[in-house]
Amino acid sequence: MEGEGGVSKSVAVIACTAMTLFYVAILYSPTLILRLPPPSSLKNFMIRRFICAVISSIVSVVFCALILPMRSWEVPLLFGAYGIRMDHIWHAVVFPLSLTSLMYAGSLVLKSLLLVNSWKEYKSMDGGLSFNCIKHLPQKFLGWMISIASDILAWRNYVVAPLTEELVFRACMIPLLLCGGFKTYTVVFLCPIFFSLAHLNHSMEFYSRQNCSLLKAFMAVGLQLGYTVIFGFYASFLFIRTGHLVAPLIAHIFCNFMGLPVLFSRRSGMVTVAFIAGVVGFVWLLFPLTCPDLYNDRTDHCRCWHGYCAWN
Repeated sequence: MEGEGGVSKSVAVIACTAMTLFYVAILYSPTLILRLPPPSSLKNFMIRRFICAVISSIVSVVFCALILPMRSWEVPLLFGAYGIRMDHIWHAVVFPLSLTSLMYAGSLVLKSLLLVNSWKEYKSMDGGLSFNCIKHLPQKFLGWMISIASDILAWRNYVVAPLTEELVFRACMIPLLLCGGFKTYTVVFLCPIFFSLAHLNHSMEFYSRQNCSLLKAFMAVGLQLGYTVIFGFYASFLFIRTGHLVAPLIAHIFCNFMGLPVLFSRRSGMVTVAFIAGVVGFVWLLFPLTCPDLYNDRTDHCRCWHGYCAWN
């Protein structure tokens, strides 16, 4: 496929806007268009949305493939355009995950302190560390894993939402914008705008469900939008630098699991120190751990789709 002159900037922006609107609109199609009765439970409601999100992702992938100037429809080349690759897969998992965890150094330290305190309280109540306690640890861990696997909200936060959003807002949109002639830095800052617009519908849902003021709803969603924009910058950066979809995907799952980073704690100053050290480490390692040479066999003078060999 060619990376120059295949798509105009206006076509790329219109296509990205259309995919954004379709990703949101299809979520409401079961009741507004198909006239289906309201779901009887949260599980049925979420399953409907899962199906809609998957359909939206498939349509966006096909729509994007028809617009992109593909030279060949071979499966490896087609998947590679979306960053779906098996080569350097461990690099694309370990390095971005390690980099992302640095921003959560304060959160990880706080969780460790809480775990140690609860462990000390348990030991003081039980009179020491018994063999039965150690023996039941695997069972407790297995029970925790089963509870997570059976939680419909966990499937949304850790599977469906990250996978479909990264497919649409990174794998589909970034190649279109790059092919449209936008510079890599422009794409990093432009792509999250579409990503944040797709979350505007949460303001009305929050307003209708919580029965709160419209101002409070917009403030809550404004905080969420700010977070999604910042994460969108980072995810787009990872995708362009590595050429791997799994890189922003694993970061997305980890961020959803951790929530907002903890900046400080009244219990211990170690949390603040860890957060600052994590931020410093993140900035220091951001470019070295996302160096294109770590994720691709050859980057010199290549006709790579994601533009990493043109990155300065």
